[in-house]
Amino acid sequence: MKNLKKVAAICLAAAMLVPFAACSKKGNKIVMSTNAQFQPFEYYSGKEIVGIDVEIAKKIAAKVGKELEIRDVEFDSLPNELSSGKCDFVAAGMTVTEDRKKNMDFSDTYFDATQSIIVLKNSSIKSRTDLNGKTVGVQQGTTGDTYCTDEEKTSDIHVKTVKRYNKGSDAISDLIAGRLDAVVIDDFPAQKFVENNSDKIVKLDDALTVEHYAIAVKKGNTDLLNTINSVLAEMKSSGELDKLIEENKAALENS
Repeated sequence: MKNLKKVAAICLAAAMLVPFAACSKKGNKIVMSTNAQFQPFEYYSGKEIVGIDVEIAKKIAAKVGKELEIRDVEFDSLPNELSSGKCDFVAAGMTVTEDRKKNMDFSDTYFDATQSIIVLKNSSIKSRTDLNGKTVGVQQGTTGDTYCTDEEKTSDIHVKTVKRYNKGSDAISDLIAGRLDAVVIDDFPAQKFVENNSDKIVKLDDALTVEHYAIAVKKGNTDLLNTINSVLAEMKSSGELDKLIEENKAALENS
């Protein structure tokens, strides 16, 4: 009877190891959520997601001694990725805003960006104020969307109609087809879109906004936030971050 009890105890212990082993395996990963439609910060090279944010994320993963896993979702789904625990952090060329600060915590900023305005070559739109009363395409959930939609009535630009797209390339297609008066999008992808369609569209010298990118974590996740800030500080002080940005910018311009 004693031996039977011992065997049963061993079997029970072995069974209990299975779920713990599964948790341990999951614990070896750190998960980043992004929207891989945003060169040069995150985009597909073949089947692999690459870019500036991915390289920073790899440094974060190495710092905590874990394997990096990347989830590619729609941009406006990113806040829910954090709140639902589907990811540990969001790196997606995300702008720090007061509204977003209510639902997530942000790292130190690592890049200053502009929201550029793209129009047809023969457009009467010559400056940001010319967007007043026009139909403008934006990528859903981005700063351009927030600024042009202006739900809180704080913007100095008053767009007549805002059309939202999951992909910036779809907005550009509608602009070329004459269904939009302009497209507002981050300057990096704007440069590439104009280069690929230089006979049809141009980027205005006048930017819509200037913004600051940071990495987001779930509200209250101070430990991870401190780790991310230490990685960014190391990359800034060594010059690695500037080099990474310039290399990716050059690759984008030459691709």
